[in-house]
Amino acid sequence: MNQYQQVCENLKTAPKTWLVTGVAGFIGSNLLETLLKLNQTVVGLDNFATGHQHNLDEVQSLVTAEQWAKFRFIEGDICKFEDCQKACVGVDYVLHEAALGSVPRSIADPITTNDTNISGFLNMLTAARDAHVSSFTYAASSSTYGDHPGLPKVEENIGNPLSPYAVTKYVNELYAEVFARAYGFKAIGLRYFNVFGKRQDPNGAYAAVIPKWTAAMIAGDDVFINGDGETSRDFCFIDNTVQANILAATTQNEEAKNQVYNVAVGDRTTLNDLFNAIKTALNENGVVYTKAPIYREFREGDVRHSQASIEKSKSLLGYLPIYKINPGIRLAINWYISRSE
Repeated sequence: MNQYQQVCENLKTAPKTWLVTGVAGFIGSNLLETLLKLNQTVVGLDNFATGHQHNLDEVQSLVTAEQWAKFRFIEGDICKFEDCQKACVGVDYVLHEAALGSVPRSIADPITTNDTNISGFLNMLTAARDAHVSSFTYAASSSTYGDHPGLPKVEENIGNPLSPYAVTKYVNELYAEVFARAYGFKAIGLRYFNVFGKRQDPNGAYAAVIPKWTAAMIAGDDVFINGDGETSRDFCFIDNTVQANILAATTQNEEAKNQVYNVAVGDRTTLNDLFNAIKTALNENGVVYTKAPIYREFREGDVRHSQASIEKSKSLLGYLPIYKINPGIRLAINWYISRSE
């Protein structure tokens, strides 16, 4: 039994109360599903800016009535301090996922991104500190590495930010560090690398690449690749990300606290290879896509290559990613196909 499996068994024996912000979103709803299946009590906070009621409805369909009864939803906004205070009452562990993602969105509207990702983060951090929660784990971002050329990305070495979004995520880390120094409130940041999986929204101008391409291929539409297709990313399946959150929230290792960690698989996949992987997985499920991708200009604010070192998260948190890119793609594709029927 690995460390994550042991933690899950312990939680079943001694359930806790969790707060998941952004609970109706992609990552938040997957955290909710896992926690309820572990018979935990969950408070969820969301304003539906990017989350969806249908994500919560799907989770309800996947758990028992008894498990669903352990979930309490608050429709509220992290930009309102009183909503954050209300959500933190009686909570043991906070998983803070609520944010406005997307590099292009932040370039188009830096003010709203700043308000949500910095002011909203500070509201949550303060409310959690005041409520004396046992742990605070937050969604950081690989965008923090900016223009640092080194590969793989190591937590201690970052460059200059390339977008307003990257700035906001770096400021989160700075605030977390200050709260540890000033108040003894130690948070853990998880730098996500291109998370994908079920319930990731394929619609909208700022949809992530995997759901966007998958939906386009299922519909027989064109697929657009920014640049020459040799841009590479460390794609991380959602189950790996859920594991990292639960390990971070429950760690008893004092050395592991007040830290940031890469959450990835430690590998690199080009956009061209990703296109072929999705195409192959769809074909295996009877969806044949015959079009070639259409290449266009590189996207402003994007880094050329990204790959994580996960040695720190392995050694201090016991993180052990189960899903590499291709098995994760197959699982995600099954979900998207089922939703298109």
